[in-house]
Amino acid sequence: MTLIIIAAAVSLIIGMVGTPVWIRIVARLGYGQMIREEGPQAHLDKRGTPTMGGAVFIVGSLLGYAAAHLITGTSPTVSGVLVLFLMTGLGVVGFVDDYIKVFKQRSLGLRSGAKMIGIILIGVVFAVGALNFPDGYDVTPASPHLSFLRDFGPSIGPYLFVVWALILIAATSNGVNLTDGLDGLAAGPAGMVLAAYVIIGNWQLRNSCYNDGLAPNCYSVRDPLDLAVVAAAVLGGVFGFLWWNAPPAKIFMGDTGSLALGGVLVGLAITTRTQFLLGILAGLIVIITLSVIIQVGGFKMTKKRVFKMAPLQHHFELSGWAETTIVVRFWLMSALFTAIGLGLFYLEWMPKG
Repeated sequence: MTLIIIAAAVSLIIGMVGTPVWIRIVARLGYGQMIREEGPQAHLDKRGTPTMGGAVFIVGSLLGYAAAHLITGTSPTVSGVLVLFLMTGLGVVGFVDDYIKVFKQRSLGLRSGAKMIGIILIGVVFAVGALNFPDGYDVTPASPHLSFLRDFGPSIGPYLFVVWALILIAATSNGVNLTDGLDGLAAGPAGMVLAAYVIIGNWQLRNSCYNDGLAPNCYSVRDPLDLAVVAAAVLGGVFGFLWWNAPPAKIFMGDTGSLALGGVLVGLAITTRTQFLLGILAGLIVIITLSVIIQVGGFKMTKKRVFKMAPLQHHFELSGWAETTIVVRFWLMSALFTAIGLGLFYLEWMPKG
């Protein structure tokens, strides 16, 4: 628990103090957010708002994680380092995308192909690494199985696992990116899911298959405590950032932050063996992503739009909802999804009868 508290506290302080410093730096350099002309007209007032704020909570998370281990004299684990690598790697891809936008003063950054190549390269390194580095019990950070509350079914093999991991990484990182369309809309739900993974990692540690007293529904997870520390470190950084990103936002996280958050969420899901559970915990992100798929697919088939605009939050904007109303109501939906996901996680531990 000490590790978790230190990681979260250090990251939170860096997020709270570092974000306004970053705002001044970005504003001085003139790196303001570019706004799509075809988007909601109310967003045009946000043009020039400092962006790339995700860099602050990425750095805060890394420093919080490092400080926790230095202060307690413990060693980082392979699982924790791999998840942080995935987060940071995708954050770098997003940073390049954001930099091109602000440097060339346009709403489009990296070409979609170039961005996907970056995501794939980072994802392959993570997935291959996660299948290696067994501990003393021959448990690797990830396994070539599908998972919900734990691994289930036959192995899909290392090659299919890498492909599956890439699908999850691309879907989750782009899902968070689509969600990041209003002030605080992505940071709030992501923080709730991260809080859930702090709880999940702790519970898996207490009920590990490798403890002295074998639990009936034990978990075969490598480094569950350190995964909880990673989740806590990122959670602290995101909360510190959200203080400045809440409506009306003083800074945007940009693709730097949204891709990084998607990376850490899917990394935690893979290493805690809760791949499909993430779809429930992050239910709001799933719904927003589906709204885009439905909008595009529906228009191609019928030449009619299902929503006034996609992603879903823009549909409600054009329906007359205030931005803060949308954000708060979507946060409430996200909290409900996260609670349902945690409830399902604990369901098998409930007394029978």
